[in-house]
Amino acid sequence: MSTQVKPSRTFYYLAITEVVLALVTLIFGALTTSKNAGMAFTDWPTSDGYFMVTYPWLQDFAKNWDKFLEHGHRLAGMVVGLWSILLVVVAFRIEDRRWVRRLAIGILLGVICQGLLGGFRVQLDDRGLAMLHGIFASIVFSLMGTMVAVTNPQWQVASESTTITSLGILKRSSIVCVVLILTQYLYGSLIRHQGTGLHEHLGLGFVALIAIIVNTVLAYRQKHPWLRRSAVVLLLIALTQVLFGLKTWVLKYGFPAMGYVAVADSIQAVSLRTLHMVWGAVILMVAVVNVLKVYRLAAVSSESASAGAASSELHQATSGGRS
Repeated sequence: MSTQVKPSRTFYYLAITEVVLALVTLIFGALTTSKNAGMAFTDWPTSDGYFMVTYPWLQDFAKNWDKFLEHGHRLAGMVVGLWSILLVVVAFRIEDRRWVRRLAIGILLGVICQGLLGGFRVQLDDRGLAMLHGIFASIVFSLMGTMVAVTNPQWQVASESTTITSLGILKRSSIVCVVLILTQYLYGSLIRHQGTGLHEHLGLGFVALIAIIVNTVLAYRQKHPWLRRSAVVLLLIALTQVLFGLKTWVLKYGFPAMGYVAVADSIQAVSLRTLHMVWGAVILMVAVVNVLKVYRLAAVSSESASAGAASSELHQATSGGRS
């Protein structure tokens, strides 16, 4: 029987803070892409020859939005990097689970690689690297969400209160959702950076939504509230993303039936495209966390069943010896 480790609330709050900081970085990065401002500076790691923290960033506010957004993205990325280092240090001081320590190291390495991708994108002026930079950001963001999930105190008490039946189908369903959402995110990146993949993105979005609905139904067949909440949150975020996508379509291409004419790069269009991209990273993270919760419950359920069987065998042996 495995030893139960009580997660530190301090570490849990640090993990949550990193997700928030990373979300700010994603927003700045998405705005930079929406405004086509990725090459606002032609140098890296400096900005117009200034070191990261010495560049007069706030002077660009409302004067040069391209530089304001790009340098804001760089600054936010720097803060996330420093926070990731802090997370590793704290993990090795107060976290007993080796695999959680390794996860903290993995997040730090992911953030470092992400920064290098962004730097090479500028130095080489390569839009392909810009696309890879955005895709990899969503993967690192999901790792950060994973850290929040495994340091949440509910991670240890997830198996309490309810008997769990076989989770085989739900396991497969949750993984299918992640694969579809990630593929959908890839097509979205193709649209933003290469201008292709629109119809595939739309069709796959419908398939992904159906898969998420099926996953929710399967989760509700279980009696565990942790599973149900996870599935419902994923569904609600997915439905919101569909609405963002539809609105983005209208703002980009117009809606003649209602007399609406699209205005290229309007504030509404840029804001909604950005929100749609950031929300895509959020839904991927939530889907990954949902998989973790399903597999966590399956694991503790198996442990409980094994412990129960061993206890029953011991009781029978003891009773037999007494007779």
